[in-house]
Amino acid sequence: MTAAGGAPVRVGVFGLLGSGNLGNDGSLEAVLGYLRTAHPEAVVDALCGGPEAVTTRFGVPATRLHWYRGEYRTASRAGAIAAKGLGKFVDVFRTAAWVRRHDVVIVPGMGVLEATLPLRPWGFPYSLFLLCASGRLLGTRVALVGVGAATIRDRPTRALVRWSARLAAYRSYRDAQSRDAMRAMGVDTARDEVHPDLAFALPTPQASAPSDPSAPGPVCVGVMDFHGGNDDRARADEIYRRYLDGTVRFVRALVEQGRAVRLLTGDECDASVVAAILDAVDSPSVTAAEPSSLADLMKEMAAADTVVAIRYHNLICALKTGTPVLALCYAAKSDSLMAEMGLGAYCHPAREVDADRLLEQFRALERRSAELRQTLDARNLAVSRQLDRQFDSLTAALFPAADHSPTLRKAS
Repeated sequence: MTAAGGAPVRVGVFGLLGSGNLGNDGSLEAVLGYLRTAHPEAVVDALCGGPEAVTTRFGVPATRLHWYRGEYRTASRAGAIAAKGLGKFVDVFRTAAWVRRHDVVIVPGMGVLEATLPLRPWGFPYSLFLLCASGRLLGTRVALVGVGAATIRDRPTRALVRWSARLAAYRSYRDAQSRDAMRAMGVDTARDEVHPDLAFALPTPQASAPSDPSAPGPVCVGVMDFHGGNDDRARADEIYRRYLDGTVRFVRALVEQGRAVRLLTGDECDASVVAAILDAVDSPSVTAAEPSSLADLMKEMAAADTVVAIRYHNLICALKTGTPVLALCYAAKSDSLMAEMGLGAYCHPAREVDADRLLEQFRALERRSAELRQTLDARNLAVSRQLDRQFDSLTAALFPAADHSPTLRKAS
């Protein structure tokens, strides 16, 4: 696959990648797998939050997303505020210069068009706008591939997200409600497609055999440093306390029933929640994993009887391994995902965790475990076929000179 003049196509990947969020990196891994399989001659590099981590793990040259190294720290002193402001100005030219070196730039998945977690307009929404505007001005095709979106109330953030989507050359979404949200915010989505989340394209690990088949297996509990979303800032501490207290009560009840509990994270910031639960329960039956990828998460979940999780990509990992999962939902995307995979009855509000009700739902889930595993097997097969179509569509849209034969056949 070559660009005009016979040179290899230059592909950039962009986002908060290598920054400690396993879901974001899993989306990148899926897109890199597609590129290496369908377009092996493409020259790939990244503009991202954690360039060292991306290069080390994926072997891709990477550039730091922001000129100002203190971008993710709160600026309180005048010097820091001035430096951050200068960084925003410098990033206009840095982003444009990086975009100009590429034929195609891909934003791989992630919730880049939503604000379901705390978000400031001058943070990632501004960076995404710079990317898409640079692409439009410089003739580089920017693709938002399998992204998540939600209606945004904050006007500056909403404007940046809307214009980013409008300026992109290609858009696809990980669920129908994301497309509906962008339409509601004034984006023409008539040609936009909906496909399953990119993380479903990752290989599925084989479940290890239990040491004692007659004994109940472990329960994986995925946790999150959860303080609500953009609209919950006034009661963020209250939301966190209620979530943590409910989760602690739930884990303690499982231990009292003789169950082994394995705590899982999805981002580096979740470590504090794990520590709080371990301190509160204080039982050898509760242990914590240290996953460094979605593959690590899937290995843990494949060995479990049941999963209870809050992070969106933790849910995906459980669903992909065919393990029955109960979702603590903080955004509509989680409810939608569970419904599409046949587990819509097993959702619980993350902002109002009720340990007693959660235990009731957990028991109901386990009673139907065998049936639900069969449902998930069938749904995962359908998802795999839909993602084949996503990658074929991406090839047709971004690499028109390439062979449009089916691109990927993923292992199930």
